[in-house]
Amino acid sequence: MTLTVLVPSSLVREAEDKREATRKLGYVARAATVFRADRLVVFPDRDGERRFGGEFVETVLRYAATPPHLRKDLWGRRDELEYVGVLPPLRVPSTTGSESDDSGSLTQGIVTEVGPDGRVRVNCELQHPVSLHVPPSMEVKEGARVAIRISSREPVRARIVDEPLAGFDVSRTDLEEALGRADAGVRIATSRFGEALTTTRLPELASRIEREGATVVFGSPGRGLPAILDITVEDAVEPVDGPGFDLWLNTIPRQGSETVRTEEAMFASLASLTLTE
Repeated sequence: MTLTVLVPSSLVREAEDKREATRKLGYVARAATVFRADRLVVFPDRDGERRFGGEFVETVLRYAATPPHLRKDLWGRRDELEYVGVLPPLRVPSTTGSESDDSGSLTQGIVTEVGPDGRVRVNCELQHPVSLHVPPSMEVKEGARVAIRISSREPVRARIVDEPLAGFDVSRTDLEEALGRADAGVRIATSRFGEALTTTRLPELASRIEREGATVVFGSPGRGLPAILDITVEDAVEPVDGPGFDLWLNTIPRQGSETVRTEEAMFASLASLTLTE
């Protein structure tokens, strides 16, 4: 199952300062991690942005998704990352297999340079960056995370392998493009105006998501998806032109607060939608 989560660039519009904005993004990253999202996509909502916009949101989320042992070399010092010390740890295992030098160790690296002849320069947990061949089945670019199989550390023998990575990828793209992906699966808009998720509806929906995967889209504080998309409530629960959702879903039908924060909505929604039989 492929799970993609979309959040708007106005995600931290109500944050009073950079520290609070960073902490909020940390909980968004935690939700993506806990429920094993494959992708976390930031889509534009420029009308809803205030002090911190899409570039800030993407940068902090990308930093949070970077394995801790790679953060210093990859990111250095940036203004957007002033308060990353408040980010909660994601605790995604970046290394599997043996903790020693055995041939089975698998770790993550970041591509820092794409060179000729199918070689790239990679930062990983080895003492120095290494130049490695890219498998023919893969296409990588600068900044991409890659899986590295280490067979020896002294001397260094390592190779890039085409294997799934723990954690999630972060990108910034248009909503329509994200919904139009071939692996989008069930495309769900979350909104308090949507169809209520009930115990009767959930089994069939969860089973479908497990088979097809899902793309789940969230709004921002005080600015839900109908406002972001500039559509009426009636349009929201019926098929409309523009972004193609399969359904509008209210995953917290008995909410006791007038608004639910995005990170709260992520935990509540994904907990239900990722249930298995």
